Amino acid sequence: MNVVEKTIYVKDIKTGDRVSEVFLAADKNLAYSQKGSPYLNVRLKDRTGDVDGKIWENALAWDKAFKKGDLIRIQARALSFKNAIQLSIIELRKVEDAEVELADFFPVAKGDRAVMFAEILAYCQQVKTPCLSALLLALFQDEKIAALFRRAPAAKGFHHIYIGGLLEHTLSVVRLLDRAADHYAGINRDLLIAGGILHDIGKIFELSYDRIVEYSDPGRLVGHIVMGVEMVDAKIATIPDFPEQTAMELRHILLSHHGVLEYGSPKRPKTLEALIVHYMDDLDAKVNAFQETIREARDSESDWTPYHRLFDRYIYKGRRQGDEEVEKPDASGEPPSPGGIDGI
Repeated sequence: MNVVEKTIYVKDIKTGDRVSEVFLAADKNLAYSQKGSPYLNVRLKDRTGDVDGKIWENALAWDKAFKKGDLIRIQARALSFKNAIQLSIIELRKVEDAEVELADFFPVAKGDRAVMFAEILAYCQQVKTPCLSALLLALFQDEKIAALFRRAPAAKGFHHIYIGGLLEHTLSVVRLLDRAADHYAGINRDLLIAGGILHDIGKIFELSYDRIVEYSDPGRLVGHIVMGVEMVDAKIATIPDFPEQTAMELRHILLSHHGVLEYGSPKRPKTLEALIVHYMDDLDAKVNAFQETIREARDSESDWTPYHRLFDRYIYKGRRQGDEEVEKPDASGEPPSPGGIDGI
């Protein structure tokens, strides 16, 4: 079967375009209008982003034609709805994997994953405390762990949501920690670096990411923080005479890296190393989320992104060259008043 080259990506779609292309059906659900008519919501995705689609006619029949996670070729018209692109889908057909280049549909970290992983290993080698060095070696010489770590995303819906995202995020955090260790006195550098490398290690099993980023059953029931501690403890048990104090302080970094109880941390940071890991992790996640939101913003007429629900704000994209210094009615950067902004 010949592979058909993909020519239209989500990032390129503009209002008014007629779209005939293959996308990944990242999500779908059947809904009903106020008049009781069924319609189908479809979230369409490729490696450049995602876009909402709607099937208004014969929704019940089309709902049976494909499932979430399928590749589908659609015929659609791109419309503007509440300041965002929406595809009105006229017809579709399911596409087999062999018909396309799968790499076109799954966003991947921009950096070379082999190079990034080599840098992580270089940081591991810089850790001179014997027990921590042995622990890092035991984890990353486990090929199953290493392979999953190179591929996993860092989250499902907030930051680094792409193949290699966990690796990219971890490396970025460790680079920041390396600089912080030089800046602040009284820091146990080896513990800080080891904690940074391992803080999200449980995500390799918390998330499933063959086609769509989803939570695994253990991810939903246990979560990456506890799973990460379990992974570390299992490797520690294989290392003779691993100091209990070091093990306890390393566990604390993993257990507290979300910072506060309401964000899932069983403990709040109570050591310098845990405090720094928490803030560097939080900083890197939020910077990436800001950057991706700006990148994905599709309103070329505004200096602001659409309203971001998780950040509870608009994000300033920056004034484009040539823009006049005029006040724009929707560019306040403040949350909308109740009922005042579409879609909020």
